Amino acid sequence: MNLPLRAFVAAALLAVGAAATAAGPACRAESAATLTPVIELYTSEGCSSCPPADRWLSTLKAGAAQGKAVVEAFHVGYWDSLGWIDRFAAPAHTARQKQIAVLNGLSAIYTPQLVRNGRDWPDATRRLDAAAEPAGARIAIQRNPSDAFEASVTPLDPAGRWSAYWTVTEHGHASKVRAGENAGEFLQHDFVVRQYVPAGDYQGAARLVLRAVPGEAGHPRQVNLVVYDKATGKPLQALSIGC
Repeated sequence: MNLPLRAFVAAALLAVGAAATAAGPACRAESAATLTPVIELYTSEGCSSCPPADRWLSTLKAGAAQGKAVVEAFHVGYWDSLGWIDRFAAPAHTARQKQIAVLNGLSAIYTPQLVRNGRDWPDATRRLDAAAEPAGARIAIQRNPSDAFEASVTPLDPAGRWSAYWTVTEHGHASKVRAGENAGEFLQHDFVVRQYVPAGDYQGAARLVLRAVPGEAGHPRQVNLVVYDKATGKPLQALSIGC
């Protein structure tokens, strides 16, 4: 091989190596044998009693990063009429909260509302480290090169019927509120739900796919999958992946 050709081949190999390094290792996670708690907060930037709940939720970041919980802050829009539009709110979030109200036998929805494992959880001082219980399903999630996330779900009861939903959450958002009940406040948010996608109803093992919204620079992204019993709303398992 002459020198120019060798130089060309070497340059090509370096380019391939650089591309592989840029792509990085595969992003994959598998669920544990015990149930990972699912914590949902229903909140609004227009609700004056919500900021303390938002701050409490932020204290869960370390535990969530260690896989001790899947945490989600669903912003709702029914406070927007007071003069401040919550930019993180979506009608689908309110629909999810109403679904929980039905499963819990609640006559109304409210903010801030904390939900643990599908049940209304008004005492925010409770700790996450409750007694472990076996999971009802196994989950594995992997991101593919097109930034789609593929999950395999295997329920422990092959005949059981289950449902699932995806969320994409982000940390480190903030807003300077200029109207409504929180006028003049500087609000900070973690675990903000930027995408919520119900994934349907199933029986037996299944593969699910999410095409996630792009992450926003400076706001670490988590992709979460919650698999739950359709009849009760209780999670069978949940998994979060940070990529």
